[in-house]
Amino acid sequence: MAESQALGSRIRRLRREAGLSQMDLAGTELSPSYISLLEAGKRTPSPEVLEQIAARLGCPPEHLLEMVATDRPDTLQTDLRYAEISLRNGDPKTALDTFTTVRDAAAAQGKDAVRLSAEYGVAQALEHDGRLEEAAERYQALLDHAGYGQSLVPRLAVAVALCRCHREMGDLAHAVDLATTTLEEARRLRITPTVLGVELMATLVGLHCERGDLHRAAALARTAIEEAEGVSDRKALGAAYWNAGVVAHRSGESGDALLLLERALAIYSEGDDARALSRLRNAYASVLMQSETGDIAEAKAQLTRSAEALADHGSTVDVAYCETSLARACLLESDAPQAERHARRALELLGSGHRLETARTLLVLAGAQLQLGEAAEAEAGCERAALLLEASEADRQAASAWNDLGELLERSGRTERAVWAYRQSLRCLGQRSSLLPATGASTGASAGGDRGQQGSARA
Repeated sequence: MAESQALGSRIRRLRREAGLSQMDLAGTELSPSYISLLEAGKRTPSPEVLEQIAARLGCPPEHLLEMVATDRPDTLQTDLRYAEISLRNGDPKTALDTFTTVRDAAAAQGKDAVRLSAEYGVAQALEHDGRLEEAAERYQALLDHAGYGQSLVPRLAVAVALCRCHREMGDLAHAVDLATTTLEEARRLRITPTVLGVELMATLVGLHCERGDLHRAAALARTAIEEAEGVSDRKALGAAYWNAGVVAHRSGESGDALLLLERALAIYSEGDDARALSRLRNAYASVLMQSETGDIAEAKAQLTRSAEALADHGSTVDVAYCETSLARACLLESDAPQAERHARRALELLGSGHRLETARTLLVLAGAQLQLGEAAEAEAGCERAALLLEASEADRQAASAWNDLGELLERSGRTERAVWAYRQSLRCLGQRSSLLPATGASTGASAGGDRGQQGSARA
């Protein structure tokens, strides 16, 4: 009986950590009532049932049994939990050191499940610390690992994280491919919707939005909300509302966007994920300041709350996003010096690996520089931002940046360069003029090509 209770407690803890309901864990082969009895220690699973449950929890059956056979405390598990707490509390360096120690010790002791969990933690800590390329390599290695990548739950978690990294690095095409194929795999296996499944779907919504495919993003956002309503964990519904709000904002529907984001805020406020709540407040503030009402004061109040929380729980990238939004708010208030200060702080925090957010911050900085009379610096910033956005395949955003540059050049009387910038904008939108002389078109293409190569080298 004691062993059954220990096994049941372990299954319940792992199920909750994976964001699964008892119905999710039961699947089509078992019943939720059986899972309830199993977790209460009133049933002992057969080897076949144990394998089914382990597969859904994303671990080998031995991992479910390894703590049942001994009464000794598992120091590796304790250290693993300590590292996870450090990461949640905004201390990725301590978390990285602890995860690394646990991983090496687990490998020496032959505890493969613990080693893989620690390796996942290492990747998370690297991502949290802004070391995206290293994190992406670790996540990819986990996906490729036969024992880890074949079970759906950890595969979804790793896929979501890897998509985040590719998105931040500006590799939108790779991120979309990964999210799409992983979702197709989940549907092919007829897996009941889970928190991680909805989160992956919401991630794909954001990726389509970044690439300017708003029609596909909106359709998928509606599906995500429908599926999230069937998941017991309300965080899934909050994530679906969040991304649907972003799509509505990009589509010019600020009223609907604010309503969806307010629903998401209400859900996240009920939980204990301070970092996610702060990032959501940042998104809400960004929409609020660009809405029809343009409530800059309320937007800055939300951003101030976000900044205070992120100072304790967020990563440097989270803080950078907040600084960029504060710069945008100051710019709307015509406070160019403060806008420039916040934008430069954001660029310093972002470093060299975050192409999309760097481009957006450069555009805000260019706006501040223009107000300060620094036209040449503003032009250079717009061009660099456009090249970064193009390299990320965020074509609609790149087109807007090229258009902004064209307007700046036109104001300064540099007509030929302005025409060239406008042509780059049209090119990003897939439009080419058949009325231009061949020599003019050739000259424009040559200038754009040379500058594109220089931009790629800088990126």
